[in-house]
Amino acid sequence: MQQTPPLTPAGRRIVASAEELFYERGITAVGVDLIAEHSGVTKRTLYNQFGSKDRLVAAYLAQRDRRWRDLVRAAVAACEDPVEAVTAPFEALRTWTRTSARGCAFINAMAELPDPAHPAYRIAEDEKLWLLNLFEELATEAGCPAPATLATRLLVLHEGALATQPLPTETLQQATELARALVRSP
Repeated sequence: MQQTPPLTPAGRRIVASAEELFYERGITAVGVDLIAEHSGVTKRTLYNQFGSKDRLVAAYLAQRDRRWRDLVRAAVAACEDPVEAVTAPFEALRTWTRTSARGCAFINAMAELPDPAHPAYRIAEDEKLWLLNLFEELATEAGCPAPATLATRLLVLHEGALATQPLPTETLQQATELARALVRSP
């Protein structure tokens, strides 16, 4: 995950406004004028803080990534059973989606910004790879057979549940149950 310097109060307002607007309306649909207005700063202040819209998008995703990882780590830490810990990211997702009705901000960003060289794309990609690696690490610690294969399957289930979250179906519960079955299968 990319480290960013601490933000000023104006910088925090800009990122908060950007997060709300980018997530609700889409990255490409939102300009810096709207973000500046929404955050109560001038466009000059926005550019002084971030330098470009691309870097602001990266800052928004980096901040969201930190919150997500903290939530997942807390869910894993709350598990007493290593086998249960393997599926803890699904429980974290249940909490996360209560306030994220438009699906995954990282998937959305990758769809809107398909250039792998874009700084925000790299953050979104890193978030997905981090989760894959976490699943493999947890599966290894739990003694699951073929932890790399299991990790890939769990990631696909997790991301599928997240991508279908805006639909009027309950895929998260089914994905969680299937993940538990995969983890417990020989």
